[in-house]
Amino acid sequence: MRILFADDEENLQELVRSEVPRMGYAVTVCPDGLTAVAALEKEDFDCMIVDLQMPGLNGLQVIEKAAQLRPDMDTVIMTGNPSQETAIAAVQYQVFDYLTKPCRLADIAGLLGRVRERRQSRRQVAALEHRVRRAEGETRLVGEHPSMHETMRLIERVGASESTVLVRGETGCGKELVARALHENSGRADQPFVAINCGALPENLIESELFGHCRGAFTGADAARTGLFEMADGGTLFLDEIGELPLSMQAKLLRVLETGDIRRVGDNDTKHIDVRVVCATHRDLEQMVHEGQFREDLMFRINTFEVRVPALRQRASDIPVLAAHLLRRFRPDAKGSAEESFAPETLRVLGEHVWPGNVRELANVIEHAAILCDQLPILPEHLPRHFSNRQLRKELRANGPISLRDLEMHAIDEALERHDGNKPAAAAELGISLKTLYNKLNAAVENKAG
Repeated sequence: MRILFADDEENLQELVRSEVPRMGYAVTVCPDGLTAVAALEKEDFDCMIVDLQMPGLNGLQVIEKAAQLRPDMDTVIMTGNPSQETAIAAVQYQVFDYLTKPCRLADIAGLLGRVRERRQSRRQVAALEHRVRRAEGETRLVGEHPSMHETMRLIERVGASESTVLVRGETGCGKELVARALHENSGRADQPFVAINCGALPENLIESELFGHCRGAFTGADAARTGLFEMADGGTLFLDEIGELPLSMQAKLLRVLETGDIRRVGDNDTKHIDVRVVCATHRDLEQMVHEGQFREDLMFRINTFEVRVPALRQRASDIPVLAAHLLRRFRPDAKGSAEESFAPETLRVLGEHVWPGNVRELANVIEHAAILCDQLPILPEHLPRHFSNRQLRKELRANGPISLRDLEMHAIDEALERHDGNKPAAAAELGISLKTLYNKLNAAVENKAG
């Protein structure tokens, strides 16, 4: 850490100048307030220790100036006369701590240790927040298609309510993103958003995950556990793939939605929670009700409002703007439009694909291309091989029946064209040796000659 120490006592200045570096810190010693402000204007410091009584500018004036120049710096007051005025000033300027004169070297060492720990904790929290944001991605919905505009308008209107919402759509179309947007448009935006995929939980652990359990409630329950409903108290709980819940859990979930009371596994007492529930599914709940796989009363309870998310193939015009948006997530240098970041042929290939995996599949394709592309724009050769193969199969199906030999040569010709005749590069893409490639080309020539 870099420390700024401001005090007009020469003996204390010499002590700090000689001993603080031995603690592992860099220190700049200033004899008065004006010198301290000049140092703050030139250099960045992690911590400032300032005496309140100094010639020129007093300590409070220095602190006021420091709040403007170095708002992230931790400040410590040093005074020989603690008073109510000093305490009020400390609160006003969010001073971290104070030292009472005369102070010992051990007091300074202990204080700086606490400052270091606080700054480390803040960095760790900032790093964790960055990782969470990167993992979650942006919560902004992207799209210009009329169906997306209608979805966005409904989110704004429904988000402000407290009603339970059912989000419907195919796998990978962005249902969790819609749930987050509903949360951020609600009065609970500053409270927790907790998401769980019901289909990913083992049936024997679902109740414990949702409602928690007491210590000793079952084999392996060595400690009490807080359930997801409690974690989301005051905020929003997103139950993805609600159609995968077993019937026994559907009844318990209905009771919680009706009463707001939960009971941990193994506990006799209930606890009231305040949670807004957003559910999502790609399944036909009405058909499941007809088949006896889903409770009709639960379906009515979770479906107060319904938001349908269109599949990507239903809004193909949004593919270029979505591709550019996703590329910016993986490539900081991609700041332009889709036409600037992708070659025309690449946009054509992306636009012709059916996208059975919806936006999630598009995100994977763009991430793959972003890694392989050294310099923008993205070319078709940067797309995943399996993605190119699907395009190839689509083209071949349009041309009718084809022999295995012709299919093989079609793939070779396409690879050579993509690599401008570079045979080693084409062989590497096809996953064959260069010798095998030459053998197949020679065989094709002999077959034509025959």
